[in-house]
Amino acid sequence: MIIMKFVGLLIFAYLLGSIPWGLILARIFKRADIRRKGSGNIGATNVTRQAGVLPGLLTLAGDVGKGALPVYLARWALGAADGSGDTYLAAVALAAFLGHCFPVYLKFRDGGKGVATAAGCFAVISLTAVSAAFVLFAVTLLISRRVSGGSLCAAAALPVSIWITTGSLILTIAAAVVALLIFGRHRANIKRLLAGKEPAFKLRKAPSNR
Repeated sequence: MIIMKFVGLLIFAYLLGSIPWGLILARIFKRADIRRKGSGNIGATNVTRQAGVLPGLLTLAGDVGKGALPVYLARWALGAADGSGDTYLAAVALAAFLGHCFPVYLKFRDGGKGVATAAGCFAVISLTAVSAAFVLFAVTLLISRRVSGGSLCAAAALPVSIWITTGSLILTIAAAVVALLIFGRHRANIKRLLAGKEPAFKLRKAPSNR
């Protein structure tokens, strides 16, 4: 029975993670395909820049939520009755994260970079670990004014903070896999950061549809 629940949660996590909230909300608020605006990314940063603060915040909430919900359900439904609780949590977290990065609804393309969804997944596992990573993100953003810089620092810190707070090897490995994928999906940002060409984050009035 527990295996059936596990498989069902894996599928649910991937399908939920695949929901492109940024794309949906940009179309609702601005009738625009966010993939053809700004950086082309469907994450909260590009949505905020191109469609406004409210759709950006809603995108952030949606992306965090689609990571947190399946992991929460896995913790509640599967627990650790057979000693495999951490393995179940890690697998469900990865399924939600991969859904966001490679969404089935978009033919496995045009997914986000995964930072917010990863935060949602691991906040359920260890809120302390994610809070520590978020502090590093906020400090880096405040100093550099580059969201990508903050995201990369937070991703690098996540496996360390997960290990310190949980002591679980399997959860630490899952966090490391997520961190590596986040770095991989920030390749263009890393090149621009190294070249000093990464744009600073600033709010601007979203373009009108008229």
